[in-house]
Parts: sequence; C-alpha cells; structure tokens
Amino acid sequence: MEMINIKINGMPFSVEKNTTILDACRSFGIKIPTLCYLRDMNEIGACRMCVCEVKGARSLVAACVYPIDREGTEIFTNTPKVQEARKTTLELILSNHDKKCLSCPRSNNCELQNLCKEYGIEDENRFAGENPVLPIDTSTAHLVRNNNKCILCRRCVAACKEQHVGVIGANDRGFDSTIGCAFDQNLSEVACVSCGQCTVVCPTGALVVKDETTKVFEAIADPEKVVIVQTAPAVRAALGEEFGMAIGTNVEGKMVAALKRLGFDKVFDTNFGADLTILEEGTEFIDRVKNGGTLPMITSCSPGWVKFCEHYYPDLLPNLSTCKSPQQMTGAIIKSYYAEKEGIDPEKIVSVSVMPCTAKKFEHKRNNEGRNGIADVDIVITTRELGEMIKRAGLDFVNLPDEDYDSALGIFTGAAVIFGATGGVMEAALRSVADILTGDDLKKIDYTEVRGTENIKYATYDVAGMEVKVAVASGLSNAAKILDDIRAGKADYQFVEIMCCPGGCVNGGGQPIQPASVRNYVDIKAERAKVLYAEDAGLPMRKSHESPIVKKLYEDYLGEPGGHKAHELLHTTYVERKIN
Repeated sequence: MEMINIKINGMPFSVEKNTTILDACRSFGIKIPTLCYLRDMNEIGACRMCVCEVKGARSLVAACVYPIDREGTEIFTNTPKVQEARKTTLELILSNHDKKCLSCPRSNNCELQNLCKEYGIEDENRFAGENPVLPIDTSTAHLVRNNNKCILCRRCVAACKEQHVGVIGANDRGFDSTIGCAFDQNLSEVACVSCGQCTVVCPTGALVVKDETTKVFEAIADPEKVVIVQTAPAVRAALGEEFGMAIGTNVEGKMVAALKRLGFDKVFDTNFGADLTILEEGTEFIDRVKNGGTLPMITSCSPGWVKFCEHYYPDLLPNLSTCKSPQQMTGAIIKSYYAEKEGIDPEKIVSVSVMPCTAKKFEHKRNNEGRNGIADVDIVITTRELGEMIKRAGLDFVNLPDEDYDSALGIFTGAAVIFGATGGVMEAALRSVADILTGDDLKKIDYTEVRGTENIKYATYDVAGMEVKVAVASGLSNAAKILDDIRAGKADYQFVEIMCCPGGCVNGGGQPIQPASVRNYVDIKAERAKVLYAEDAGLPMRKSHESPIVKKLYEDYLGEPGGHKAHELLHTTYVERKIN
C-alpha cells in the first residue's frame, strides 16, 4: 500500500495512492455533497455536485471519481469558485424540476431539497425556461414514476442493472433526456420484478411507493369491517428510522402499540406464517429428497424473486417450492381458520399487511392467492407507509409503551424472526428438517455458515446421516449465477434460498430511505439483520415446529403438513411471463 502526502484546504494529510478525493475527504471529516454517487454502484461523476479545485488542474474536478495519484496534490473543497459551481448546478437542476415540494412524498427526506437549503438557493427559477410536463406512470402495483421530479442522476438505472433486470435507462439525448423503459413503455409492460430498489436510491420524489394508506384508514373507519393487520419480521428492525431512531433499533413493542392506536381490530405477526411456511416447505423438501422430486428445491417466499424466475428462468419454475409466502399464508389462515374460530364472515375481514417489500403489493393480487373469490390479503403497505400513517395520526412513536401482539396469531419462534435476513429461511428450515428426520430435539441449531450479508453462501450439513448441500443468494444478480449453474447441470446442492433484495427483506424496497451519505458508508442491511438474530437468540422457542399455535392449527384444522387441506390453503402455482 503506497501512501502519499497531500493537502486538503491547506491542511496536510497522508492517503493511500489512488484514493478518490471524496473518500479521502470523508476519512478526514470533510463533507463533500453528492447527488448521483452510490458507492460501488453508480460512480459516474454526472451530477457535478461534488466538484472541487485541484491545484494545477484546468477545471473543477468531480471528487467522486478523481483519483489522488500524485505526491503533494493540493485540493480545495470550499472555495468561492466551488461554492458558486455547486449552487449553479442546483439552480440548473431546478430549472425543469417539478417544485411542488409541499405535496411531494419525499418532502423533508429529499436530498435535492436538503442541498438547496444548505447552499442557500434563493431564486429557484433563475434559469426558468421551457419545462415540458411529462406523463406520470402509475401502471404497476408498487410504484409511481414521475419524471417531472427526475434529476437524471441515474441511480435507479444502476440499481435496476445491479438487480440483473435493467428495464430502465436513459432515453433520448440532451434536453430531451428522460429515464424510462425502452420505446417509452410503461413499467407494467416490461419485465420489472417490483423489487423497489429504485425507490430507495432515488434522491428525490421521482420514484415513490404507490401509497395505499387512505384505503387502510377508510377500512378502519368502516364499522362493518373487521380490519386485521400483520407485520413482517424485518419491519421491526427498520420502522424506528422513520422517527429518527438509530439504524438497528428493534421497535417491535412500539410498533404494536402504534397499530392498536391506529384502530386495527387485531394485530398479528407474519412470523406466525413464517413458522407455518417452514412446516410446509420442510415437508415438501423431505418429500422431494425421498421420492425423487425436482431438485434443488428453491424457496418461494420472496415475490420479487418469484417474478424474476417467471420472466427470466421459466424453465426452472418446477424447482420452486409451491409454498405461498408467509404473508399469504397468514392471510389465508386469518380468512379461514381464524374467521371460523371467531365466527366472523371472511368477506367482512379486511386483511392488511405491513411489509418491507414493494413486490408484496404485486404478490397479493396474483392468481391462486386466495380461494372462492376471497383474497388472502386485501391491502399491502410498506414500512414507510406505516410510518406516514403513524405521523398522520399524531402518535408520539418514540415515547409509546411496548405492547404485545394479539395472542391468537401472535406467538412465534426465533426461526420465524430471522426470515427477514438473507440465510434466515434456510437456517429456519434446517432447524426443523433436522429434528423431523432424526426424531430428536437437536441442540446445535445455529447454522452460522448461511448467515451474513455475503452475496452467495454455500454450506454442507450432515442431516440424519444424509449429506445436504445448500446455497443462499440475495440480490438477483447473485441469484442468476446460481440459476445459471443449475441450468448448466453444475449445481450439486439440494436446497437453495433466494432473496430478491441484497441482504434480504431487511433491505427491501419498502424500508425507510437513508440518504446516499449514509448508504455509501454504513452497512444498513447488516445493522438491521442484527436485530433479528438478537431476538432469535433471546426467544424460548427457536424452531418452527415447536410453535404451539402452529401445532394446534394442524391438530384442529389442517391435518398434517403437506396434506390436502394445507395444499388447498397454503400452496400456489406459477406462470411463465414474457420479457419485453
């Protein structure tokens, strides 16, 4: 490692050769603004907000891509020339930007808005001129694309490409440039998988989740409706960020208290459905291994991943588990077993789920997700939408007391909690499959080899004398590598977990948005995952088949895992989808 001596704003420093100005300045506590930059994803120097002066350079340089490669380099980050250049850049961006900030979903959490305040923009119309009004795309179930708020930073393009999908890019040139799909198609007309990763990297309100909070408030206000809500495990690990709490804060108790105060009739945990999923999925895996079924079996609880497979790898659909996701299983049981038990007409139930995932908004409307014309889940809102509901209701979230889920479907195991992190579904399944095959209550249940935020993980386990090889991937580019191996006959593993979003559900497209200044230097997905593993470690029950609610459900209603009634309620089918 070669170190060189440099000066930043007249102060001497020593840095590794070829470090970018942006990274060097950050390491010494000097902030440089950015708009387009995303570390390891979108390092293109396009927005020009990070420009600095370098002694001897003919013009200002982009700090995010400029390598410091000379001994004695002198850098200036805050001169009048630099300040004026950044301010002018902002004014030019605003020249054709939809400036309806008061009604924008990203108001107060907009990187452009914050920079305009920081740089003292007084005349937002300084470069006013032609400003065409572009159509707003509301065609998908999960997001709204408003190019009138787009600043052409291309972060969304990079995120989509990172997900191996790449259905958006720059169209036209110069003043006519827009970000969109090929031939100006709507997102619903292309092979978008609804992962929502574009929404969490967008610095403005150009890409936002399709808001369904009004539907929820209306349902709660309807005296004829029984409104039941379920929350996914990853939500508790992130919701606090909407209220200024530290990344990696578990707010489960406050979240439940808030949901009850919002007026939901019952508050259940999707972890119940996760435990149920393991019983069904584990049984399916054992059956495939023993009876020559299609292997490797691949998990099916991530709807973005399922849609990706339907679009890009339809020949591998037989490898998918037929199990519904925990969201859909929980919804199915609410409208069947729970409704019968409580004497409630299923048609009067409004089943709401709070998810870290935007693809869940697509999933609950899929065919074969419900029965007899009754949907398993009626409305899906994201973690961010729940945060907005709590704020709108005037609840002091940070100071709410901790409260418990309603017990009917609110007891869960540690195995269910870790579903929200990459590797969690695999570990949960192994805990139960090992016990079922050995007929023993095994004490070694921490399958640490499949934990962590690495892109792809492989492991081999001895399960009841049988060698079980597993693979775990998060992020669709990594999933594609595993799927290509399966297609080529190179895969020698029997069980695969795939999560659509990098790091798993904790990093879903519906989770709280952190600015690039945080995303670039904090491993958000790892910090949120710690919440789930800590809760798992502290729970008295850590195997899904130990859940007393799940046991009673099978005894009283479903029969046996993988049985006829279980298949009718808890399993689904897939379809081959075209690619445009």
